[in-house]
Amino acid sequence: MLDKPKGQKFTDEAKEIILEHLSDEHFGVSELANTMHMSRSSLLRKCKKQTGLSASQFIRQIRLEEAMELLQESDLTVSEVSYRVGFGSTSYFIKCFREHYGHPPGEVGKNDLETTQEEPTASFLNKYIWALLAFTILILGGIAYVLIPSSPPAANTTQKSGVEKSIAVLPFKNESSDSTNLYFVNGLMEASLGNLQKIEDLRVISRTSVEKYRNSNQNIGEIASELDVNYIVEGSGQKVGDQVMLNIQLIDAATDTRIWGEQYTHQVVDIFAVQNEVAKKIADAIEAKVTPSELEQIDKKPTDNLAAYDYYLKAQEPFNRETEEGLLEAIPLFEKAIEEDPEFALVYADLAIAYYYLDLYKKEKQYTETINVYADKALLHDSKLTESLIAKALYYMHIGDYRLAVPHLEKALEYNPNSSGVVNMLSSIYSNALPDTGKYLEYALKGIQLDVADNDTAKSYIYLHLSNALIQSGFTDEALEYINKSIELFPQNPYATYLKAYIRYAKNKDIKQTLSALKQELRKDSTRLDILQEVAKLHYFQKEFDSAYHYYKPFNEIKKIKGLNIYPQEDIKLGYTYEKMGFQEEADRLIASYAQYCENDQSIYQPASMAVLYAYEGKYAEAIEEYEKFASKNHFQYWMILFMTMDPALDSLKSYLGYNEVIQKIENRFWENHNRLEETLKEKGLL
Repeated sequence: MLDKPKGQKFTDEAKEIILEHLSDEHFGVSELANTMHMSRSSLLRKCKKQTGLSASQFIRQIRLEEAMELLQESDLTVSEVSYRVGFGSTSYFIKCFREHYGHPPGEVGKNDLETTQEEPTASFLNKYIWALLAFTILILGGIAYVLIPSSPPAANTTQKSGVEKSIAVLPFKNESSDSTNLYFVNGLMEASLGNLQKIEDLRVISRTSVEKYRNSNQNIGEIASELDVNYIVEGSGQKVGDQVMLNIQLIDAATDTRIWGEQYTHQVVDIFAVQNEVAKKIADAIEAKVTPSELEQIDKKPTDNLAAYDYYLKAQEPFNRETEEGLLEAIPLFEKAIEEDPEFALVYADLAIAYYYLDLYKKEKQYTETINVYADKALLHDSKLTESLIAKALYYMHIGDYRLAVPHLEKALEYNPNSSGVVNMLSSIYSNALPDTGKYLEYALKGIQLDVADNDTAKSYIYLHLSNALIQSGFTDEALEYINKSIELFPQNPYATYLKAYIRYAKNKDIKQTLSALKQELRKDSTRLDILQEVAKLHYFQKEFDSAYHYYKPFNEIKKIKGLNIYPQEDIKLGYTYEKMGFQEEADRLIASYAQYCENDQSIYQPASMAVLYAYEGKYAEAIEEYEKFASKNHFQYWMILFMTMDPALDSLKSYLGYNEVIQKIENRFWENHNRLEETLKEKGLL
């Protein structure tokens, strides 16, 4: 047996020692050096050489990897996990975790490899869970032949005239001597942002996109350039007793000049009038069109009870903290607000949303009825409130009824056309739960105009998301442009190189090159079931059944051992391969499983899936009939065109009368949809 390379032996030994001391927050570089009988300097040199990381970075990486595993496979809270992996501070753990994975630990799903009806959504309505979205779309979102189931627009993007009215509201500065008033000043900023977002003639950047500039030393021009906006709103405020003083100004980013500004000094009781006036004056200063219905939404007061409003504002910081602990801290504050004002629709909505996220990754749902009750109360007291409609949509998503969620989200977007959270939820739904590549791409493009990532890792996932949406609709060159940007920003993105391999195939049709690229990814991580079955599939398409079996066999065994219901649409390929290799009993089981999948499938791809089954069974007339049905579908994925006819299970069907004609119909249908979509997106200034 060959010995491991020296470098590998060093890293394996170091990792084993770190894992033995995992919960000891004081176990650091010096302790690791002593345990390995090395000097500190020798350890530092060796670690840098073998891992490319400093010793402290290597230790932290091991802790974070173990944390990810615990979050995925246990019911431990974020705090419990942080202490188990040696972080003395939960907040520092969250910070490190976010920097490493691109999203906070509270957003990690349990049992990620299991197929689930839960869709990734915007975290607390504003921040999109890009990494989780990527996993769900790329890993769980496949259909019968699909191999893999969204950077601001390029500089040469054609834009509508209204896009010149793009604006970002920076975090307001708290000038109160009492730092505890920060929540109130933040509330002023949120209200100003929220009112502006209701104006369709404006493009308003999301709150999470501007949060990183709270303590920034960058100038207005730099910030505006990063956010791709033409106007910046700056503000400061203070609350002294029952007096509120607000200083706000609107700046033209191109010239760095103030085009409007005003100071307000009012009683707290007048705060809503001030907030509404600010939005209208900003819109007027940049000549934005405000419709009567938008004006009605801006002029609405959330509540007449200032005590209730104060509790609501205090709840916002923990609510937006993106952790289970934050939600549990916010809920009692929301409940106190309801005690003060039992008709406070916005609070009922936020309560429904909070309980939705508490339940999101739980196998056994606890709060289904609670979510529904609070959502209904929110709609009862304000049926035109964006948050009320979102709350009800989340209830339907909670129970897996996405068709009923969509109209609520679309109505929410009417009242708040700049809601990045709603846009991203719709994009997510149309990418997977209700597959429609046209709507997926349109909402993905809208989303990235509103939601700008706060770090390179998150932005990499945004580009990945957009690239995936583009390639599914056949925009190969554009998809390649954005996947390259994704990899440039975050080379370790585990899905970007995977997706790029298929985008390159769409461009050059070189299946050998694609297979080589995927095998390289598999060598990086042999536990990737997604890539394992993709490698098997490419061998299968080339009728290399012995090689396909080599990869399908471990994939199939792991599925059975762990009870995973992933990739059910692939079972016929496994079954056909097992049959070719002489394992008829297992082949029959897999084919039966595929037949059950076809029976339960309600997506647009069901006829295409049935056609493969009928072709396998020798029912050629029925197979052609199913393909005729599929030829009438709209906005199916480009992968269908690229790989559908390569399936060996169809070989006996290809000589049957009508096969070539119906396949041509399907291809024509795709390109008709592609061309119409391209025209529509260009008209809307999205492409």
